[in-house]
Amino acid sequence: MTQRLILASNNAGKLKEFAQLLAPIGFDLHPQGEFDVPEAEEPFGTFVENALAKARHAARLTGLPALADDSGVCVNALGGAPGVYSARYAGEPKSDARNNEKLVADLAGHADKSAYYYCVLVYVRHADDPQPVIADGTWAGEIIAEPRGANGFGYDPHFLIPSLGKTTAELDPAQKNGMSHRGQALRALVEKLK
Repeated sequence: MTQRLILASNNAGKLKEFAQLLAPIGFDLHPQGEFDVPEAEEPFGTFVENALAKARHAARLTGLPALADDSGVCVNALGGAPGVYSARYAGEPKSDARNNEKLVADLAGHADKSAYYYCVLVYVRHADDPQPVIADGTWAGEIIAEPRGANGFGYDPHFLIPSLGKTTAELDPAQKNGMSHRGQALRALVEKLK
């Protein structure tokens, strides 16, 4: 028997990636847009608080269990910025190109280019679930000034994996999902849900 689960996102890439790992353990994943759920506010300074707010919002408006993620890139020389503000680092409206320009400019005077992608996933059985299931993942790399690769999105063209000599935008999707912060978090969540 499958359990319907709401993804607190309308990102088609996330839906596909998450559905592949959740279907074998009995979850039928649906984007929140199918239920006319608007995007939740993300007013918090931590990834876990934002993900929990999004999951509770989707569960409250649908009456179904919900899954949410919050993720971003954290740069050590910038004190962890852009962090939870990764999607809107260069302001509104959201723009990957402007975010990348700002990040490269902000790092220009720093020798340390190390960074990491971070993802936290939160699963709630219902809106007021007192025991949300939380899993996270981290993927280390460094920021490069010149973009490389055509896959991925966000900061991927500037996020180099030194051990591979490639940016995350140069990896094929299967390879990226196998290594990424989001893939790590999702596999950890699946183990907890089993």
